[in-house]
Amino acid sequence: MDFLLTNVLAITWQQLVMYAVGIALIYLAIKKEFEPALLLPMGFGAILVNLPFSGVLNQELAGIGETNGIIEWLFNVGIEASEALPILLFIGIGAMIDFGPLLSQPIMFLFGAAAQFGIFAAVVFAALLGFDLTDAASIGIIGAADGPTSILVSQMLKSKYVGAIAVAAYSYMSLVPIIQPPIMKLFTTEKERKIKMAQLRPVSKLERILFPIIVTIVVCMILPTTAPLIGMLMLGNLFRESGVVRQLQETASNALMYIVVILLGTSVGATTSAEAFLKVDTLKIVLLGLVAFAFGTFAGVMFGKLMCLVTKGKVNPLIGSAGVSAVPMAARVSQKVGAEADPTNFLLMHAMGPNVAGVIGTAVAAGTFMAIFGVK
Repeated sequence: MDFLLTNVLAITWQQLVMYAVGIALIYLAIKKEFEPALLLPMGFGAILVNLPFSGVLNQELAGIGETNGIIEWLFNVGIEASEALPILLFIGIGAMIDFGPLLSQPIMFLFGAAAQFGIFAAVVFAALLGFDLTDAASIGIIGAADGPTSILVSQMLKSKYVGAIAVAAYSYMSLVPIIQPPIMKLFTTEKERKIKMAQLRPVSKLERILFPIIVTIVVCMILPTTAPLIGMLMLGNLFRESGVVRQLQETASNALMYIVVILLGTSVGATTSAEAFLKVDTLKIVLLGLVAFAFGTFAGVMFGKLMCLVTKGKVNPLIGSAGVSAVPMAARVSQKVGAEADPTNFLLMHAMGPNVAGVIGTAVAAGTFMAIFGVK
Protein backbone atom coordinates (compact mmCIF):
# COMPACT_ATOMS: atom_id res chain seq x y z
CA MET A 1 0.00 0.00 0.00
CA ASP A 2 2.87 2.37 0.81
CA PHE A 3 4.42 1.66 -2.59
CA LEU A 4 1.09 2.38 -4.30
CA LEU A 5 0.78 5.66 -2.41
CA THR A 6 4.34 6.58 -3.35
CA ASN A 7 3.56 5.95 -7.03
CA VAL A 8 0.38 8.04 -6.91
CA LEU A 9 2.13 10.93 -5.18
CA ALA A 10 4.93 10.78 -7.75
CA ILE A 11 2.54 11.58 -10.61
CA THR A 12 2.99 15.16 -11.81
CA TRP A 13 0.45 17.36 -13.54
CA GLN A 14 2.52 17.09 -16.69
CA GLN A 15 2.13 13.32 -16.63
CA LEU A 16 -1.62 13.71 -16.13
CA VAL A 17 -1.70 15.85 -19.27
CA MET A 18 0.15 13.13 -21.18
CA TYR A 19 -2.38 10.55 -19.92
CA ALA A 20 -5.07 12.77 -21.44
CA VAL A 21 -3.12 12.97 -24.71
CA GLY A 22 -2.77 9.19 -24.77
CA ILE A 23 -6.47 8.67 -24.02
CA ALA A 24 -7.38 11.16 -26.77
CA LEU A 25 -5.31 9.20 -29.31
CA ILE A 26 -6.91 5.94 -28.19
CA TYR A 27 -10.36 7.54 -28.47
CA LEU A 28 -9.68 8.67 -32.03
CA ALA A 29 -8.44 5.17 -32.86
CA ILE A 30 -11.39 3.26 -31.38
CA LYS A 31 -14.38 5.59 -31.57
CA LYS A 32 -13.56 7.44 -34.79
CA GLU A 33 -11.44 4.69 -36.38
CA PHE A 34 -8.83 7.27 -37.46
CA GLU A 35 -5.72 5.22 -38.37
CA PRO A 36 -6.30 2.86 -35.40
CA ALA A 37 -3.28 0.68 -36.24
CA LEU A 38 -1.04 3.68 -35.56
CA LEU A 39 -2.87 5.77 -32.99
CA LEU A 40 -3.71 2.86 -30.67
CA PRO A 41 -0.09 1.85 -29.89
CA MET A 42 1.00 5.50 -29.88
CA GLY A 43 -1.69 6.48 -27.39
CA PHE A 44 -1.01 3.53 -25.12
CA GLY A 45 2.74 4.16 -25.36
CA ALA A 46 2.23 7.78 -24.31
CA ILE A 47 0.46 6.58 -21.16
CA LEU A 48 2.96 3.81 -20.44
CA VAL A 49 6.11 5.94 -20.57
CA ASN A 50 4.60 8.48 -18.19
CA LEU A 51 3.80 6.01 -15.42
CA PRO A 52 6.19 6.66 -12.51
CA PHE A 53 8.87 4.01 -11.92
CA SER A 54 7.47 1.90 -14.78
CA GLY A 55 10.88 0.88 -16.08
CA VAL A 56 9.92 1.18 -19.74
CA LEU A 57 12.43 4.03 -20.11
CA ASN A 58 16.05 4.02 -19.02
CA GLN A 59 16.09 5.37 -15.47
CA GLU A 60 17.58 5.09 -12.00
CA LEU A 61 15.38 3.23 -9.53
CA ALA A 62 16.05 3.40 -5.81
CA GLY A 63 17.48 0.13 -4.51
CA ILE A 64 17.74 -1.31 -8.00
CA GLY A 65 20.13 0.96 -9.86
CA GLU A 66 19.93 1.78 -13.54
CA THR A 67 17.28 -0.07 -15.56
CA ASN A 68 17.17 -0.45 -19.33
CA GLY A 69 13.65 0.31 -20.52
CA ILE A 70 12.23 -1.87 -23.27
CA ILE A 71 10.38 0.95 -25.08
CA GLU A 72 13.41 3.21 -25.06
CA TRP A 73 15.49 0.27 -26.31
CA LEU A 74 13.05 -0.22 -29.18
CA PHE A 75 13.32 3.45 -30.07
CA ASN A 76 17.11 3.46 -29.90
CA VAL A 77 17.51 0.31 -32.00
CA GLY A 78 14.66 0.74 -34.46
CA ILE A 79 14.72 4.50 -35.04
CA GLU A 80 17.63 6.39 -33.49
CA ALA A 81 20.49 4.05 -34.35
CA SER A 82 19.33 2.70 -37.71
CA GLU A 83 16.04 4.32 -38.86
CA ALA A 84 15.08 0.71 -39.65
CA LEU A 85 11.42 0.82 -38.61
CA PRO A 86 10.28 3.74 -40.82
CA ILE A 87 12.24 2.32 -43.78
CA LEU A 88 10.82 -1.19 -43.35
CA LEU A 89 7.36 0.33 -43.20
CA PHE A 90 7.92 1.74 -46.68
CA ILE A 91 8.31 -1.80 -48.07
CA GLY A 92 4.82 -2.59 -46.78
CA ILE A 93 3.41 0.68 -48.12
CA GLY A 94 4.90 -0.03 -51.55
CA ALA A 95 3.45 -3.53 -51.56
CA MET A 96 -0.01 -2.06 -50.93
CA ILE A 97 0.08 0.81 -53.43
CA ASP A 98 -1.35 0.58 -56.93
CA PHE A 99 0.49 3.06 -59.17
CA GLY A 100 -1.86 2.25 -62.07
CA PRO A 101 -3.94 5.47 -61.79
CA LEU A 102 -0.74 7.51 -61.83
CA LEU A 103 0.67 5.63 -64.83
CA SER A 104 -2.65 6.04 -66.62
CA GLN A 105 -2.35 9.83 -66.28
CA PRO A 106 1.33 10.79 -65.70
CA ILE A 107 0.33 14.45 -65.42
CA MET A 108 -0.87 13.55 -61.93
CA PHE A 109 2.77 13.73 -60.85
CA LEU A 110 2.29 17.51 -60.93
CA PHE A 111 -0.56 17.27 -58.41
CA GLY A 112 1.71 15.34 -56.06
CA ALA A 113 4.35 18.04 -56.44
CA ALA A 114 1.89 20.91 -55.89
CA ALA A 115 0.64 19.48 -52.61
CA GLN A 116 4.18 19.56 -51.23
CA PHE A 117 3.90 23.35 -51.04
CA GLY A 118 2.66 22.95 -47.49
CA ILE A 119 6.00 21.42 -46.48
CA PHE A 120 8.02 24.39 -47.66
CA ALA A 121 5.52 26.92 -46.29
CA ALA A 122 5.83 25.30 -42.85
CA VAL A 123 9.63 25.41 -43.05
CA VAL A 124 9.47 29.17 -43.60
CA PHE A 125 6.99 29.71 -40.77
CA ALA A 126 8.99 27.49 -38.42
CA ALA A 127 12.17 29.42 -39.14
CA LEU A 128 10.33 32.69 -38.48
CA LEU A 129 9.18 31.29 -35.11
CA GLY A 130 12.77 30.68 -34.08
CA PHE A 131 13.37 27.02 -34.92
CA ASP A 132 16.73 26.23 -36.46
CA LEU A 133 16.65 25.09 -40.09
CA THR A 134 17.07 21.37 -39.39
CA ASP A 135 14.16 21.42 -36.94
CA ALA A 136 12.15 23.57 -39.36
CA ALA A 137 12.74 21.06 -42.17
CA SER A 138 11.67 18.19 -39.92
CA ILE A 139 8.52 20.06 -38.88
CA GLY A 140 7.70 20.86 -42.50
CA ILE A 141 7.34 17.18 -43.45
CA ILE A 142 4.26 17.05 -41.19
CA GLY A 143 2.49 18.90 -44.00
CA ALA A 144 2.53 15.77 -46.12
CA ALA A 145 0.61 13.81 -43.44
CA ASP A 146 3.30 11.13 -43.75
CA GLY A 147 4.23 9.71 -40.35
CA PRO A 148 7.12 7.37 -41.32
CA THR A 149 8.85 10.04 -43.43
CA SER A 150 8.39 12.63 -40.68
CA ILE A 151 10.04 10.31 -38.17
CA LEU A 152 12.87 9.40 -40.53
CA VAL A 153 13.68 12.99 -41.50
CA SER A 154 13.50 14.33 -37.94
CA GLN A 155 15.77 11.54 -36.75
CA MET A 156 18.32 11.85 -39.57
CA LEU A 157 18.44 15.62 -39.16
CA LYS A 158 18.94 15.11 -35.41
CA SER A 159 15.87 17.15 -34.49
CA LYS A 160 15.17 17.68 -30.80
CA TYR A 161 11.45 17.21 -31.38
CA VAL A 162 11.09 13.69 -32.81
CA GLY A 163 8.21 12.79 -30.48
CA ALA A 164 6.20 15.95 -31.06
CA ILE A 165 6.71 15.72 -34.82
CA ALA A 166 5.68 12.05 -34.91
CA VAL A 167 2.54 12.62 -32.85
CA ALA A 168 1.56 15.67 -34.92
CA ALA A 169 2.18 13.89 -38.24
CA TYR A 170 0.16 10.80 -37.32
CA SER A 171 -2.58 12.88 -35.72
CA TYR A 172 -3.08 15.01 -38.82
CA MET A 173 -2.78 11.90 -40.97
CA SER A 174 -5.70 10.44 -39.04
CA LEU A 175 -7.67 13.70 -39.12
CA VAL A 176 -7.62 14.02 -42.92
CA PRO A 177 -11.43 13.45 -43.15
CA ILE A 178 -12.02 16.35 -40.77
CA ILE A 179 -9.39 18.89 -41.88
CA GLN A 180 -9.54 18.63 -45.67
CA PRO A 181 -13.26 18.90 -46.63
CA PRO A 182 -13.82 22.50 -45.38
CA ILE A 183 -10.75 23.69 -47.32
CA MET A 184 -11.81 21.78 -50.43
CA LYS A 185 -15.33 23.21 -50.33
CA LEU A 186 -14.16 26.74 -49.58
CA PHE A 187 -11.96 26.98 -52.66
CA THR A 188 -14.11 25.13 -55.20
CA THR A 189 -17.53 25.83 -56.64
CA GLU A 190 -20.36 23.32 -56.68
CA LYS A 191 -20.07 23.19 -60.47
CA GLU A 192 -16.40 22.25 -60.20
CA ARG A 193 -17.11 19.58 -57.59
CA LYS A 194 -19.63 17.97 -59.96
CA ILE A 195 -17.15 17.55 -62.82
CA LYS A 196 -16.95 13.94 -64.02
CA MET A 197 -13.61 12.81 -65.33
CA ALA A 198 -13.00 10.47 -68.28
CA GLN A 199 -12.33 6.81 -67.61
CA LEU A 200 -8.67 5.93 -66.98
CA ARG A 201 -6.82 4.01 -69.69
CA PRO A 202 -5.69 0.45 -68.93
CA VAL A 203 -2.07 0.12 -67.79
CA SER A 204 -0.02 -2.83 -69.05
CA LYS A 205 1.89 -5.18 -66.78
CA LEU A 206 5.16 -4.13 -68.43
CA GLU A 207 4.53 -0.49 -67.48
CA ARG A 208 3.78 -1.50 -63.91
CA ILE A 209 7.00 -3.54 -63.63
CA LEU A 210 9.24 -0.93 -65.26
CA PHE A 211 7.85 1.95 -63.18
CA PRO A 212 9.43 1.10 -59.78
CA ILE A 213 12.75 0.28 -61.44
CA ILE A 214 12.91 3.48 -63.49
CA VAL A 215 11.74 5.71 -60.63
CA THR A 216 14.35 4.24 -58.28
CA ILE A 217 17.18 4.78 -60.75
CA VAL A 218 16.18 8.28 -61.84
CA VAL A 219 15.26 9.70 -58.43
CA CYS A 220 18.20 8.15 -56.58
CA MET A 221 20.66 9.31 -59.24
CA ILE A 222 19.42 12.88 -58.79
CA LEU A 223 18.98 12.68 -55.00
CA PRO A 224 20.99 9.79 -53.51
CA THR A 225 19.67 10.60 -50.03
CA THR A 226 16.21 9.40 -51.13
CA ALA A 227 17.49 5.86 -51.73
CA PRO A 228 16.31 4.41 -48.37
CA LEU A 229 12.77 5.74 -48.85
CA ILE A 230 12.29 5.47 -52.60
CA GLY A 231 14.23 2.21 -52.82
CA MET A 232 12.17 0.38 -50.18
CA LEU A 233 8.91 1.86 -51.45
CA MET A 234 9.61 0.70 -54.98
CA LEU A 235 10.93 -2.68 -53.87
CA GLY A 236 7.62 -3.35 -52.14
CA ASN A 237 5.76 -2.22 -55.25
CA LEU A 238 7.89 -4.50 -57.44
CA PHE A 239 6.90 -7.41 -55.18
CA ARG A 240 3.28 -6.49 -55.93
CA GLU A 241 3.51 -5.93 -59.66
CA SER A 242 5.88 -8.75 -60.63
CA GLY A 243 3.28 -11.37 -59.73
CA VAL A 244 5.93 -14.01 -59.05
CA VAL A 245 6.58 -13.44 -55.35
CA ARG A 246 3.06 -13.43 -53.98
CA GLN A 247 4.27 -14.67 -50.59
CA LEU A 248 6.70 -11.74 -50.29
CA GLN A 249 4.04 -9.25 -51.33
CA GLU A 250 1.52 -10.64 -48.86
CA THR A 251 4.11 -10.76 -46.06
CA ALA A 252 5.25 -7.19 -46.73
CA SER A 253 1.74 -5.74 -46.90
CA ASN A 254 0.36 -7.72 -43.96
CA ALA A 255 2.61 -9.45 -41.41
CA LEU A 256 5.69 -7.23 -41.83
CA MET A 257 3.63 -4.07 -42.16
CA TYR A 258 1.68 -4.59 -38.97
CA ILE A 259 4.61 -5.87 -36.92
CA VAL A 260 6.52 -2.71 -37.83
CA VAL A 261 3.48 -0.53 -37.10
CA ILE A 262 3.20 -2.02 -33.59
CA LEU A 263 6.89 -1.51 -32.88
CA LEU A 264 7.00 1.94 -34.47
CA GLY A 265 3.87 3.25 -32.80
CA THR A 266 4.92 1.98 -29.39
CA SER A 267 8.54 3.09 -29.62
CA VAL A 268 7.49 6.60 -30.62
CA GLY A 269 5.90 6.65 -27.17
CA ALA A 270 9.42 6.68 -25.77
CA THR A 271 9.71 10.28 -26.92
CA THR A 272 6.47 11.44 -25.30
CA SER A 273 7.56 11.59 -21.70
CA ALA A 274 6.09 14.65 -19.99
CA GLU A 275 9.51 16.26 -19.48
CA ALA A 276 10.38 16.03 -23.16
CA PHE A 277 6.95 16.63 -24.66
CA LEU A 278 5.24 19.40 -22.70
CA LYS A 279 7.03 22.48 -23.91
CA VAL A 280 5.96 25.67 -25.66
CA ASP A 281 7.83 24.48 -28.75
CA THR A 282 5.63 21.38 -28.87
CA LEU A 283 2.50 23.52 -29.15
CA LYS A 284 4.19 25.51 -31.91
CA ILE A 285 4.98 22.28 -33.75
CA VAL A 286 1.39 21.06 -33.53
CA LEU A 287 0.12 24.40 -34.88
CA LEU A 288 2.76 24.48 -37.60
CA GLY A 289 1.78 20.97 -38.62
CA LEU A 290 -1.81 22.10 -39.04
CA VAL A 291 -0.68 25.12 -41.08
CA ALA A 292 1.51 22.88 -43.25
CA PHE A 293 -1.25 20.38 -43.90
CA ALA A 294 -3.80 23.11 -44.64
CA PHE A 295 -1.40 24.81 -47.06
CA GLY A 296 -0.67 21.50 -48.79
CA THR A 297 -4.38 20.82 -49.26
CA PHE A 298 -4.96 24.38 -50.48
CA ALA A 299 -2.08 24.18 -52.98
CA GLY A 300 -3.33 20.87 -54.34
CA VAL A 301 -6.86 22.19 -54.82
CA MET A 302 -5.64 25.40 -56.46
CA PHE A 303 -3.47 23.42 -58.86
CA GLY A 304 -6.55 21.32 -59.60
CA LYS A 305 -8.46 24.49 -60.45
CA LEU A 306 -5.63 25.53 -62.76
CA MET A 307 -5.72 22.15 -64.51
CA CYS A 308 -9.50 22.41 -64.75
CA LEU A 309 -9.09 25.74 -66.53
CA VAL A 310 -6.34 24.47 -68.85
CA THR A 311 -8.27 21.34 -69.82
CA LYS A 312 -11.52 23.29 -70.21
CA GLY A 313 -13.37 21.53 -67.42
CA LYS A 314 -12.04 17.98 -67.79
CA VAL A 315 -10.30 17.84 -64.40
CA ASN A 316 -12.17 17.95 -61.09
CA PRO A 317 -10.16 20.21 -58.73
CA LEU A 318 -11.07 18.03 -55.74
CA ILE A 319 -8.50 15.42 -56.72
CA GLY A 320 -5.73 17.96 -56.07
CA SER A 321 -6.23 17.68 -52.31
CA ALA A 322 -5.23 14.01 -52.54
CA GLY A 323 -1.68 15.06 -53.41
CA VAL A 324 -0.67 14.71 -49.77
CA SER A 325 0.80 11.36 -48.73
CA ALA A 326 -2.07 10.01 -46.62
CA VAL A 327 -2.79 6.94 -48.77
CA PRO A 328 -5.59 6.07 -49.43
CA MET A 329 -7.49 8.26 -46.97
CA ALA A 330 -6.95 11.54 -48.87
CA ALA A 331 -8.24 9.94 -52.09
CA ARG A 332 -11.31 8.69 -50.23
CA VAL A 333 -11.97 12.22 -48.99
CA SER A 334 -11.86 13.52 -52.58
CA GLN A 335 -14.39 10.83 -53.52
CA LYS A 336 -16.62 11.66 -50.55
CA VAL A 337 -16.71 15.42 -51.19
CA GLY A 338 -17.33 14.85 -54.90
CA ALA A 339 -20.15 12.39 -54.15
CA GLU A 340 -21.78 14.94 -51.85
CA ALA A 341 -22.09 17.28 -54.84
CA ASP A 342 -23.14 14.50 -57.22
CA PRO A 343 -23.80 10.97 -55.90
CA THR A 344 -23.08 9.53 -59.36
CA ASN A 345 -19.59 11.03 -59.51
CA PHE A 346 -16.80 8.50 -58.98
CA LEU A 347 -13.45 10.22 -58.34
CA LEU A 348 -11.64 7.63 -56.20
CA MET A 349 -9.39 6.12 -58.86
CA HIS A 350 -8.64 9.54 -60.35
CA ALA A 351 -7.70 10.84 -56.90
CA MET A 352 -5.41 7.85 -56.32
CA GLY A 353 -3.09 9.23 -59.01
CA PRO A 354 -2.21 12.42 -57.08
CA ASN A 355 -2.31 10.44 -53.82
CA VAL A 356 0.44 7.98 -54.78
CA ALA A 357 2.33 10.78 -56.54
CA GLY A 358 2.30 12.58 -53.19
CA VAL A 359 4.10 9.64 -51.56
CA ILE A 360 6.91 9.97 -54.10
CA GLY A 361 6.86 13.76 -53.82
CA THR A 362 7.21 13.64 -50.06
CA ALA A 363 10.15 11.22 -50.32
CA VAL A 364 11.81 13.59 -52.79
CA ALA A 365 11.20 16.57 -50.49
CA ALA A 366 12.65 14.59 -47.57
CA GLY A 367 15.69 13.63 -49.64
CA THR A 368 16.16 17.24 -50.65
CA PHE A 369 16.24 18.37 -47.02
CA MET A 370 18.66 15.62 -46.09
CA ALA A 371 20.92 16.56 -49.02
CA ILE A 372 20.83 20.25 -48.15
CA PHE A 373 21.72 19.66 -44.52
CA GLY A 374 24.53 17.24 -45.24
CA VAL A 375 23.03 13.85 -44.46
CA LYS A 376 24.97 11.20 -46.38
